[in-house]
Amino acid sequence: MRRAGATPFLLALVPLSLLFAVTSGSVHLGWTAVWHALTGRAPALDATIVWRLRLPRAGAAFAVGALLSLSGALLQVLLRNPLADPYVLGVSGGAAVAALASMLLGLGSAWVGLNAFLGSLTSMAVVFGLSRLRGPWTQTRLLLTGVVVAAGWGAAINFMLAISPGSDVQGMLFWLIGDLSFANHAVWAYATLAAGLLMSLPLARSLNLYARGELAAASLGVRIGLVRTIVYVLASVMTASAVMLAGSVGFVGLIIPHLLRLLGDSDYRRLIPDSALLGGSFLVVCDTLARSALAPMQLPVGVVTALLGVPVFLALLTRARVP
Repeated sequence: MRRAGATPFLLALVPLSLLFAVTSGSVHLGWTAVWHALTGRAPALDATIVWRLRLPRAGAAFAVGALLSLSGALLQVLLRNPLADPYVLGVSGGAAVAALASMLLGLGSAWVGLNAFLGSLTSMAVVFGLSRLRGPWTQTRLLLTGVVVAAGWGAAINFMLAISPGSDVQGMLFWLIGDLSFANHAVWAYATLAAGLLMSLPLARSLNLYARGELAAASLGVRIGLVRTIVYVLASVMTASAVMLAGSVGFVGLIIPHLLRLLGDSDYRRLIPDSALLGGSFLVVCDTLARSALAPMQLPVGVVTALLGVPVFLALLTRARVP
């Protein structure tokens, strides 16, 4: 797999994860029933379950997982930090403050998502602007600025949770952990994902060189400043789109790129598409378990990503040689 890459396996994993999603739930549907629903020969109830409930949610889960995983892969090379994930620079904090404020004001789910996206972009602009203020841009400066801004957003989040009515707190906590219950329309997320892939794939060679060090990359013709800006903006916009759709789903952007590297996928020409494929499939499986494991009760998908992702990652980490 190290020579050929994991892409063929991951391409096969995508339809399998979607099939698992549409067949699983509080109402069990076999493969035959799903096939009949997809081809228009199923009873009205089965068709409604597949086309209006499970398939749109599975598609949204795939888009969110792919966006977060790709963002994590880009940020880890940008910051040259293996602990970097899509939320380390405060993007999710800005989204959370805007989303929770919308919930406190009683706005609808569409406004919550839109304001979360705008809050993410605001946080991105603040972090990027402050990191370039009165001094040269460095990975450490950007990372520290993001951590401090995220801490400020965290204080605002705690304040809003403290003053919120008890009836609203559960919905807020679900959003903070990550929830796909209302994520049925993922057109914008897929458009963002397509744009992210189209813009990041041409940068793969530059990212391979950048991972070896800025001096080495610059000596080989990489325009360091341009690559930094493109990668930061791409990762932030993709994270904002994912947060707008599903809230702050954790661990996907951190563990999926690492998992692929441990399996030998270190070339960004493969790591970029493979991160999107594996991240999307992983979140589809996690969300299916979140809504079906304790049915009719539904869990926040962020709980399942942690319960599944952390032990798998630690098991691989103990068996692999990590530089």
